Amino acid sequence: MQRRTKIGFPAVASILVVLCAHCFAASGAAPASLPPLDSGFRLLYNLDFSSAEQQFKAYEQLHADDPTGPVSEAAGLLFSEFQRLGVLESQFYENDSTFSARKKLSPDPETKKRFDAVLQRAEALAQARLAKNPKDHDGMFAMTLASGLRADYAALIEKKNFESLHYTKQSTAWSTQLLAAHPECYDAHLAAGVSKYIIGSMSAPVRWILRVGGVSGDKQAGIAELQLTAEKGHYLAPFARILLAIAYVRDKDKTRARQVLSSLQTDFPSNPLFGREIARLDGAR
Repeated sequence: MQRRTKIGFPAVASILVVLCAHCFAASGAAPASLPPLDSGFRLLYNLDFSSAEQQFKAYEQLHADDPTGPVSEAAGLLFSEFQRLGVLESQFYENDSTFSARKKLSPDPETKKRFDAVLQRAEALAQARLAKNPKDHDGMFAMTLASGLRADYAALIEKKNFESLHYTKQSTAWSTQLLAAHPECYDAHLAAGVSKYIIGSMSAPVRWILRVGGVSGDKQAGIAELQLTAEKGHYLAPFARILLAIAYVRDKDKTRARQVLSSLQTDFPSNPLFGREIARLDGAR
């Protein structure tokens, strides 16, 4: 695997494009019996962004003091920009020279304004909860996701890699606190997993500089944490599977990459990304 000094793999800490761990119905529609958040995540991963937003807002109306609602809405906005700009497809590039040569992105300023506003609301609600109870699950979870979403936007859309690392460090710190208080929250492993993988994939001098700044990496340990979220997570399990597929492609393990992508294609039939990447892998053999 080539040495990297750029952040080509999604730089999240939680990325967050918070998603549901259960399979979608074959039609890709969200079952009506699901709670609004779960329904919204299903719709989001099947690329029905407007319907997902309706579900998230419905949740916010029912739970005005819960930061999970607005942070989920922010995830939907980010994922819609990812889809519009072709961000996830670019992450499957097998080397950073190809990744770095990608075309310059043109983010939508109105979407960015809305993204920032809902994240600020989520963080304010989370901090209010944490002021009353420092171990509040939803408060810490929302702070983890919010920092991860900011990391994603900075790295994958704005190409601000060092700003992204700042948010990644924040998200990892929140996820560590969350796991200490709620070890059953397997979604929180995604933050540390991505951080360890990214830093562990960089060249030795860059890893040393980041370690001095309090950010360390271990690629294999990162993969292990992503696998844990993929197997036992709730909202972030499908995204962990996407990140694992990207990691396998970049490690030239096309067999495992194809297995993960095939399972995602089965679970999320309305999302064309997985089929396209399978076809690309098959064509490269």
